[in-house]
Amino acid sequence: MSLSGSLESLRKIDLADLDLDNLGSWPAPLRTATCLLMLIVVLALGYNFHLKDLQAQLERERGEEGALKQQFSTKAFQAANLEAYRQQMAEMEASFGALLRQLPSDTEVPALLDDITRTGLGSGLEFEEIKLLDEVVRQFYIELPIQISVMGAYHDLATFVSGAASLPRIVTLHDFEIKPVASGNTKLRMKILAKTYRYNDKGPQK
Repeated sequence: MSLSGSLESLRKIDLADLDLDNLGSWPAPLRTATCLLMLIVVLALGYNFHLKDLQAQLERERGEEGALKQQFSTKAFQAANLEAYRQQMAEMEASFGALLRQLPSDTEVPALLDDITRTGLGSGLEFEEIKLLDEVVRQFYIELPIQISVMGAYHDLATFVSGAASLPRIVTLHDFEIKPVASGNTKLRMKILAKTYRYNDKGPQK
């Protein structure tokens, strides 16, 4: 039967005469049209309830693929430069060890005070005071402040400051205060706060 004939047959069908409980008794063109309609409905529902979720999952996995490619590229670069990183780490550990060796331990602090005193006396200064103050705990290190008061000529003070800063142990100088000892006297009195440091091997204090 041609398409035009099928359409003509559908027009002649009275829907009131159709038995909904007996689909097999319907005219062939109507059965065909009904099956096609049901197939379209099933495909549409299948797309909405299944294929759409699969499409969204595919998009997510494509996004993850891009991220994984970036991670792979980063790790491949790191792997290619692993030997260079190891060499840098070894150099950093060596530098850190050298710095630690410049920090006095508890038992070396008296020797450091002796070194400072010897430097001052060698510069021609007179010591009024050299006193170790209370430790100051920082996150990764401990400050050891030393209060110093000396008297001498200007150039002798400068020689002492230079010598103290050049000691084998790390010593920093702060809070300079220089005043004449007395009116008409060429001597100067210098008060200075020296700081040395010790590694805080207990880690950050909470």
